Amino acid sequence: MTSTRAPAARPASRTPRQPASPGGRGRRWRGSPPLTLLAVALGVMMVGLDGTIVAVANPAIQSHLHASLAGIQWISNAYLLALAVSLIPAGKAGDRFGHKKVFLTGITGFAASSAAIGLSGSIAGSITLVIAFRALQGVFGAMLQPTALALLRRTFPPEKLNGAIGVWGAVIGASTAAGPIVGGLLVQHIGWEACFYVNVPVGAAALIMSLLVLKETPAAPASSFDIPGIAALSGALSALIFGLIKGPDYGWGSARTLGFLGAAALLGLLFILRESRARQPMLPLKLFRSASLSAGVVLVILLMFALFGAMFFMTFYLENVHGLSPIAAGVHLLPMTAMLIIGSPVAGTLISKIGPRLPITAGMAMAAAAMFGLSRLGATASPDDTIIWFVLLGLGLAPVMVGATNVIVGNAPAELAGVAGGLQSTAMQLGGAFGTAVLGAIMSARIDSLLPASWHAAHLPPLTATGYAQVKSAVSVGVAPVPAGTPTHAAAVITQISHATFTAGMHNAFLAGAAVALAGAGLALITRKGTGAAAAHAGI
Repeated sequence: MTSTRAPAARPASRTPRQPASPGGRGRRWRGSPPLTLLAVALGVMMVGLDGTIVAVANPAIQSHLHASLAGIQWISNAYLLALAVSLIPAGKAGDRFGHKKVFLTGITGFAASSAAIGLSGSIAGSITLVIAFRALQGVFGAMLQPTALALLRRTFPPEKLNGAIGVWGAVIGASTAAGPIVGGLLVQHIGWEACFYVNVPVGAAALIMSLLVLKETPAAPASSFDIPGIAALSGALSALIFGLIKGPDYGWGSARTLGFLGAAALLGLLFILRESRARQPMLPLKLFRSASLSAGVVLVILLMFALFGAMFFMTFYLENVHGLSPIAAGVHLLPMTAMLIIGSPVAGTLISKIGPRLPITAGMAMAAAAMFGLSRLGATASPDDTIIWFVLLGLGLAPVMVGATNVIVGNAPAELAGVAGGLQSTAMQLGGAFGTAVLGAIMSARIDSLLPASWHAAHLPPLTATGYAQVKSAVSVGVAPVPAGTPTHAAAVITQISHATFTAGMHNAFLAGAAVALAGAGLALITRKGTGAAAAHAGI
């Protein structure tokens, strides 16, 4: 009897030891919340790093490729527009095929298109190719952000989601903070193309980490992609942004500008009608039954409107008006991103305890104050005068980013985590595109109203229509268009007029950004903490 029991006892004792094998340890790592957080943050780090590196590189790209202000805006806006158009479909793809698969595709494609951008500039020297590959980069970037949030939403319980989003935001803040410094070093010592090549090793590290630790989420293969809805949304966003960008050139009352804006409104209406009737809509409109979720979407748009506009103009202000090197300009932008690193985990903890309403309201108010402070800077101000306002802007950004993200993702059911992540990320990119387009238009209008009279009052040689367009293009990026051989006194006058006109335009743009952020502070009063359960209970 004893001998018959022994064989049964030995396999039973060996079975618990089998997971101790290397393969077993790998399975235990996969799906671990801390490692999942690290992997998705590393992947999205490329997007954060890319954004601020490109901001610092813009003056060098403009000079090397002889680009106009509109061309430089399209380097940013082609990426932002492609990103915004693709985010919700990418989130839907994650829900259907699995968020890990889409996330890995995004990492690979983002790194490859980054390399193509650098090559198109160094070999072809073509602004058109740079813009085209930036758009492709935006498509792959869209696969990263919503799937990252969906993976966090699926991995962390509701009571720990705020903390995870806070740490995630801090890691993104670290990459954003590193961007100006890394970008300045690369531009100054290698060339602007290196600002895109750097995404290749970062992408390789993110890909390896994600393959090892990410666990695939449940897929919903029965869901459709709603091709008519995607087409209507893509057309609406494209027409809107193109109309905003070209409005200053065409004239705001011109038939072409009104045509683009009218087409955007019509396609937007068609999108809403399609989504309200589709059996499986790309973006279920019932999500917006949650007033808090809707407010979170608008808050993200308003904050990024102000932030992207500030970043776009401040690099030209620091480098072209004050003559700082790209590295020095990056150092002056560092206080804002450093405060984001510090503030995001703190904001996550605070929002978990008291809810999002008060932190988001205070954050938007601080952002408004910072934008107003930046609007007071003139051509003769010290670059160091930006520091206090960048600190305030970073501290305001942190609770809004963490709180609004939780409000959007947390108030959606888990099965729509990818769509909710896409909605949050779309709001971010739309806000950024609106910021550069609308504030750029405000800047252009102010320059048009001041430059001709200032030029004439200084008794400078009259400008032809072509000559004025060239002068305005230079002044719009803070460059003084001083021809070679110009006498010293005349060169000083042109420089003074150019910088004063640029800062006057910047003043109006930042005042508009402050007003937008202040409106967001009022909107934040209707937000509440998201848990997902409330949304499911409401029938979303």
